Amino acid sequence: MSPDLGPPSSHDRGKDQDALHALSLVHGVFYALTGFWPIVSIKTFQLVTGPKQDLWLVKTAGALITVIGGVLILAGMRRRVTSEILMLGVGSAVSLTAIDLVYYRRRALSRVYLLDAVAELGLASGWLLARRNRTAH
Repeated sequence: MSPDLGPPSSHDRGKDQDALHALSLVHGVFYALTGFWPIVSIKTFQLVTGPKQDLWLVKTAGALITVIGGVLILAGMRRRVTSEILMLGVGSAVSLTAIDLVYYRRRALSRVYLLDAVAELGLASGWLLARRNRTAH
């Protein structure tokens, strides 16, 4: 028989909130940097990721990813990671993972996108674990 540990302390809940805020900041910075990169230097972006045909589309995606990153950064800095922010983090990471994998398999994206898929899956997993810990309290 395991002992009843009682309800989580406010200290435990605070650590879970700190983890959510840190994850929001890390995810946001990752998106801000990777989203802004093709806007600032499409040439170096293509050197790493491979040639692209529709540069306007790459820059549009970059702009949207940068905005998501900015929202995640603000939420983390303000310590206001709501359910909507959590959904934005999970949804964007899962969506970009799917795009990476589908279009890599179709040979439209280079292998470097598999690294991005791993990073995105890590972020999505982090959000889901943080949510589980948050709702467990």
